[in-house]
Amino acid sequence: MNDPKRYVFDTNVLISALIFEHSRPGRAFRRALNTGQVLLSLQVLEELNDVLCREKFERYVSEKEREEFLDSFVERAKFITSTERLQVCRDPKDDKFFELAVSGKAHYIISGDNDLLALHPFRGIEIITVDDFLTQIEMRESTEAEE
Repeated sequence: MNDPKRYVFDTNVLISALIFEHSRPGRAFRRALNTGQVLLSLQVLEELNDVLCREKFERYVSEKEREEFLDSFVERAKFITSTERLQVCRDPKDDKFFELAVSGKAHYIISGDNDLLALHPFRGIEIITVDDFLTQIEMRESTEAEE
């Protein structure tokens, strides 16, 4: 049996997955949780929590929904301590996703951020959009079904 694929999601995709559960980001996040390992670091968790606590998100999700999402994410994700400090992104705040991906030996970073996508591939890690991720998952499942 193959080792499970390991995924890193950027904060914007995670927030979209929470707010719009049936959206493509929501489907991608659920598929990743169900078909592989979603990686998480303290730095990514802190940013996600900080962003979700912004006032502008109160009209989309309640405090209880945010807490449930974070609790479930922490419970289901594979927690990784970043072992390498990197300076690769135009925006230094995005380096944490690459640090997590490298430290956790991720196969994919799923992002909608052009600054991250521009670095594809990075050390053998595919940096892809939600749509590309869903297409790849569907193709892989179709191939496996034919075998």
